Amino acid sequence: MSLSVPDSQDFSRLTERFRPALRAHCYRLMGSLHDAEDMVQETLLRAWQHREALQDQAALRAWLYKIATNVCLDALKKQRRRFVPLTYQPASTLSEPIPPDVQEPIWLEPYPDEWLRDESPVPEAHLIARESITLAFIAALQLLPPRQRAALILAEVMEFPAIEIAELLGMTLASVKSALHRARATLAARGRPFREAGDRVLDEAGHARLAAYVRAWECADSAALIALLSAEATFSMPPIPAWYQGRETIRGLVGQTVFAGKAMNRWRLLPTGANRQPAFGLYRQEPGGIYHAYGIQVLTLQDGLINDIITFRVPALFPRFGLPAEVG
Repeated sequence: MSLSVPDSQDFSRLTERFRPALRAHCYRLMGSLHDAEDMVQETLLRAWQHREALQDQAALRAWLYKIATNVCLDALKKQRRRFVPLTYQPASTLSEPIPPDVQEPIWLEPYPDEWLRDESPVPEAHLIARESITLAFIAALQLLPPRQRAALILAEVMEFPAIEIAELLGMTLASVKSALHRARATLAARGRPFREAGDRVLDEAGHARLAAYVRAWECADSAALIALLSAEATFSMPPIPAWYQGRETIRGLVGQTVFAGKAMNRWRLLPTGANRQPAFGLYRQEPGGIYHAYGIQVLTLQDGLINDIITFRVPALFPRFGLPAEVG
């Protein structure tokens, strides 16, 4: 059945239920919350403008993904790829001065777990619940050229068959298979995962470790913090481009920076969720005793220990995570 002009009032209802899945799809391609929202808006606008071209309502899903993917590919022609510090430059040492912030729009942004909750009875609701969206996976995708990135997402995450990917991207079947081969080889060579990594569901001990982590920050207890880390743990705070690896290096770093001086009660953490990983809103106390938004902190857990701490020092992200700008 075609969607003709008289059916246009129902068109928004039909397309709106795909918004959460389309937003997650655009986020994987763009690496940015703001860009993902803009791309979804543009996708739904183009779909509305060209709705008479959709001849079969059963093809709506693939048609929307085709529009969204090409909207993102057009935008990516004009933008730099997104990074986390681990993919931006080699590890830093304590003997080097901490470099200044890189304020260009090159940093990956975390994705609120709340945006992944969708109860609508469409296939995308189940897909969002299980698809890969960890920071490691998103950062790995940004290493790929845009068309390889799109092909890999459509194949590995969305589970579109290669012939359908060729149709969506305007490529031949052979070129899609070649793009997928190159994308997988690139990520494998860099040691990056296709799928989720880390501990998906926290047990009682995991929750206890997170509580200990919060206490360590709020008490500025570097020894307690280091005890929760894996031997190869990493620590970064974009837009500072530097990142640090190993317990002793991180111990020295936090002692010189975030826990330096009289740091008891300097920090407060409020729990949230990002990229289906444990996360916190990190607040710093200012004169007067008020805690101000400092950054969204995302943890990666592996075998019961914290394997990565990345703090996105962008207070503007807090409303996206439902967090206040200040706490008393």
